[in-house]
Amino acid sequence: MTSIHRAAAIVSGLWLLFIPALAGAAGKPAAVDAARLSAADKEAGNWMTHGRTYGEQRFSPLTRVNDRNVDQLGLAWQFKYELDRVVEATPVVVDGVLYTTGAYSMVYALDATTGKLLWKYDPKVYRGIQGSGCCDAANRGVAVWKGRVYVGVYDGRLEALDARTGKKVWSVDTIIDHERNYTITGAPRIVKGKVIIGNGGAEFGVRGYVTAYDAATGKQAWRFFTVPGDPARGDESDTITMIRKTWHGDQYWKQGGGGTAWNAMAHDPELDLLYIGVGNGSFWNYGLRSEGKGDNLFVSSIVAVRPDTGKYVWHYQTTPGDAWDYTATQDIIVATLPIDGKPRKVVMQAPKNGFFYVLDAATGQFISAEKFGSIVTWAKGVDKTTGRPIIDAEAADYWTKGEAKLVFPGSQGAHNWHPMSFNPQTGLVYIPQHTTAEHYNPLRTARKPARGVPNLGIEIPVVPEDRKGLDELAKLFTGKLQAWDPVQQKEVWAAPYPMMSNGGTMTTAGNLVFQGTTHGELLAYAADSGKRLWKREVSSGVVAGPVTYEVKGQQYVAFNVGWGGTFPITFGAIAQRSPVVPDSRLFVFKLGGSAAMPEVRRRVFTPPSPPSQTASAENVQAGRTLFNDNCGACHGLGAMSANVIPDLRYLDAEKHRQFEDIVHGARSHLGMPPFGHRLATDDIEKIRAFLIQRAHDLKNELAGVPPATEEKTK
Repeated sequence: MTSIHRAAAIVSGLWLLFIPALAGAAGKPAAVDAARLSAADKEAGNWMTHGRTYGEQRFSPLTRVNDRNVDQLGLAWQFKYELDRVVEATPVVVDGVLYTTGAYSMVYALDATTGKLLWKYDPKVYRGIQGSGCCDAANRGVAVWKGRVYVGVYDGRLEALDARTGKKVWSVDTIIDHERNYTITGAPRIVKGKVIIGNGGAEFGVRGYVTAYDAATGKQAWRFFTVPGDPARGDESDTITMIRKTWHGDQYWKQGGGGTAWNAMAHDPELDLLYIGVGNGSFWNYGLRSEGKGDNLFVSSIVAVRPDTGKYVWHYQTTPGDAWDYTATQDIIVATLPIDGKPRKVVMQAPKNGFFYVLDAATGQFISAEKFGSIVTWAKGVDKTTGRPIIDAEAADYWTKGEAKLVFPGSQGAHNWHPMSFNPQTGLVYIPQHTTAEHYNPLRTARKPARGVPNLGIEIPVVPEDRKGLDELAKLFTGKLQAWDPVQQKEVWAAPYPMMSNGGTMTTAGNLVFQGTTHGELLAYAADSGKRLWKREVSSGVVAGPVTYEVKGQQYVAFNVGWGGTFPITFGAIAQRSPVVPDSRLFVFKLGGSAAMPEVRRRVFTPPSPPSQTASAENVQAGRTLFNDNCGACHGLGAMSANVIPDLRYLDAEKHRQFEDIVHGARSHLGMPPFGHRLATDDIEKIRAFLIQRAHDLKNELAGVPPATEEKTK
């Protein structure tokens, strides 16, 4: 950014400060409507919706905190969540009140200047439901509209709360089939008086859809299915009839089909379009799901619909026939870019598949796509004429011949849900980029969907359990903050991190980019150059995106802190390298803030005290397979935990005595789902034997004793 541009930005930002709040704001909490949201940039001090504006740029025009004084940021206040679990919410801030969520969809209203709790709402989610859902008990935030706060609840409810008191006004059940594993983790959006929400659950065999409800009454306005259902029940629309032609066989509808829209949405009021990001298929395995044929619309697609009716307008599919969990549920940003020398309204996305896409916002016409991922092997590029990927079958096709393949990116993607941001002054997009890999080993036959059973169509991967193997594996899972030029389709600068799954980004007119990391760092960078300008350490990891807002002339920067999600709970073998501990908080900073930061705590591995191993090697091996298939998604593959969910290598003698009862649901009220319906007593004992072995392995590792296999070879 030149000095002239920076000065212009500051003048512009100061001018915005003198614009009074729009009519209706005073005296009524969350008095947000379409006029305010459409003119969000004229209220620079507020952050009124998930991405701050309908276009979801996560750019703030505020300039009081800028690249010359950001080093003076100090703590204004902090709020401790009652559950030390995952915090993924982007706070919403309206007229001095901050609304946010914690684990299990709990909602909090706080004074934005002091952190005083105004009210809390607990939807009373049954904690044991977590075993029937993907990716931790997360919630990505609320929507506000005309004095109400709206939250999607993990168990499938959509609820409206009174913004002044937190009392429930109405509640609707969004789930179409309670025999399937539907959840909600995303933030609702409100467009033209309708609350819009999608569901999750594709990993467990569900059919995707998005539903709009009247914000005042909760009455359903429309529902848009993203994949076809049982043909015997007929097609809900001409659009379903159209897309059914891209699916083959009968497994797709029996297995649910997938295509859940669990995160990304954006809106353009001028074009009257709502953009929806659609997820992966169910199964992942394209051969089992659709006989290895067809594009399988709208899996892994951006779909544009009319917000009044849900009527289909256009789509673009980022990964036709998606076989790798390459969802298009990552952020969708609407912006105007100079394309071929002329301003053009576009939508942008950096989905899991590793290519950055620029599309015409009105028509979905393909403009450009290039690799932003550090390593991408599934495709050689994107055809510039057709907009379709040039798939490298030799590297990525595991279903045709039933051959396992190591593919980049893996199911965690080159970018996951962690929000990216766009700064119109620098012209750059700031992406929490990953390097990931996955070993796709196909199942030969389809399994019927069952409650709480992942429905992937591939074998659950086996991770190394020795230090050398883990060191090599960790090299495949790194991260960086990437500044990307969407016009030139190239990286401008990057800040590398030792681990993936770092937090979302936010950028400002003060030439700043903010981000938190998995290692418990809160960071600010110069948006134009990438120079790091500010750092604070916290005890837990950060995955959420920060926000900034202003009250009475004071600018604040807010970070939600609380590590969790798929990476630390499933890939604990790698994620345990982060030293962070469970400690979920909201930190809010201001220039000259002088509140005391909490003591920074770090994880220390201590030797466990396991009982003696009496099981045979055969039973331990069987327990390993049973554990990875049934328990690894939460407690970590190979029983290696990042301590978001308890590390079972540290089970004490009493827990070992209670082990079968725990598996049958004795602690379901605390979040340990019952698995007794899936596991026989003998299976449970084999799992326990495996955990005893892994505890001894850890104890020996910490004592510097080589594994038994190594001792035998010497």
